[in-house]
Amino acid sequence: MSLLKPSSMHRPADRRFAQPLKSFWALLTALLVTSVAPSVLAAGKTVIHEERSLYTSILVQQQRDLLCLNFTLKRADSSQSCMDVKNPQRMVFAYTRMAMSGLLFNPNPKHIMIVGLGGGTLPVALTEIFPEAKIQTVEIDPAVIGVAKRFFNFTETANNKIIQQDARVFAKRAALQKQQFDLIILDAFNGDYIPEHLMTQEFLTEVQNLLTPDGVLVANTFASSDLYAHESNTYKEVFGNFINLKGRDSGNRVVIVPQGALNPEQRTPISKDLLLAQAGALTPILSPYAVPIKRLAKDILKTINAPADWDESKRPLTDQYSPANLLRSQ
Repeated sequence: MSLLKPSSMHRPADRRFAQPLKSFWALLTALLVTSVAPSVLAAGKTVIHEERSLYTSILVQQQRDLLCLNFTLKRADSSQSCMDVKNPQRMVFAYTRMAMSGLLFNPNPKHIMIVGLGGGTLPVALTEIFPEAKIQTVEIDPAVIGVAKRFFNFTETANNKIIQQDARVFAKRAALQKQQFDLIILDAFNGDYIPEHLMTQEFLTEVQNLLTPDGVLVANTFASSDLYAHESNTYKEVFGNFINLKGRDSGNRVVIVPQGALNPEQRTPISKDLLLAQAGALTPILSPYAVPIKRLAKDILKTINAPADWDESKRPLTDQYSPANLLRSQ
């Protein structure tokens, strides 16, 4: 029986309830629209594209000059990637700018591996800076690849390739093929979900084996929640010491591992003068991307030999123990 239109079996007296019901549903509809749609409209955002992939919900929206990629609507700060349409080179997010500090330890990488495409900010920038470098970006979701190409100026070339594959599978196959990389960037996480198999001791060991003797690992990760201690101890277990770079204006942190440069058997100890000189050389190269490389170099120097700021008794993450998403929520 319809609630909006009385049945013909109703007595004439029942018709007096029809109008109030119509008004009720009209009011309810208005309230629902007001509570959902204006949250986007009030922020000045326009939805450009949305789709549901096998792995996530994908939303492309524009707010003024920012075109942003979101993988979820659960959090207001869940943008995976943003591009300034008036200045596409500018890196909008602090963590991408922080990730470029890996170049302080290997300023001319020839072979680069990136896990996680997003809008393609990192591979696009690195292709522009190092046009001769071979870059392989591993992305599991074909829908994300399509969105990056359609909306975020990402273009595959002979030197800048996408591998549609799970990063764990790629790492194992790359090892069998004896591939090695001067720079590896792990950027597969977002604010709402972590691929737990990409945080374990076993995976990081596989990644370590893909680094050249002077290679650098850069991992975009988190600076809060119960996950912080477990993840930190996992990196410690695999790499020994690492650089724990926290954003001044971001909830992210970037883990940097210059292969063999921070531990007792180090081949090339980190020199303050050399690091600052390298930052000076990189400044004109990175300035179009808004990367404050001199400031980042100084922040890195403060972290070296600093005591751990996490509970070192927490269990490292392994393939048998990796409740990363549960820990992230605590």
